[in-house]
Amino acid sequence: MEKYQKQALQVAKEVVIKFIEVGRISPNNFGQNFDVIYKDVIRTISGETAGDGSREAEPAEQGE
Repeated sequence: MEKYQKQALQVAKEVVIKFIEVGRISPNNFGQNFDVIYKDVIRTISGETAGDGSREAEPAEQGE
C-alpha cells in the first residue's frame, strides 16, 4: 500500500471516530460514511477537484 493511502486511511479513521464521538455518525453506518470520507481525503491529498478528476491549477507566482 502506498504511503499516501496509509495516511489517508489513518486520517479517515480518525475523522469517523471523532464524528461517532460527537454523535454525527452512528456506528451502525460506519462503512458507508468511512468510504465517503476516505475518498474525500484521497481526493484532497492528490489535489483533484470535486468529482471531475482534474487537478487544480497551480497558483500564479506573485511579483510578476
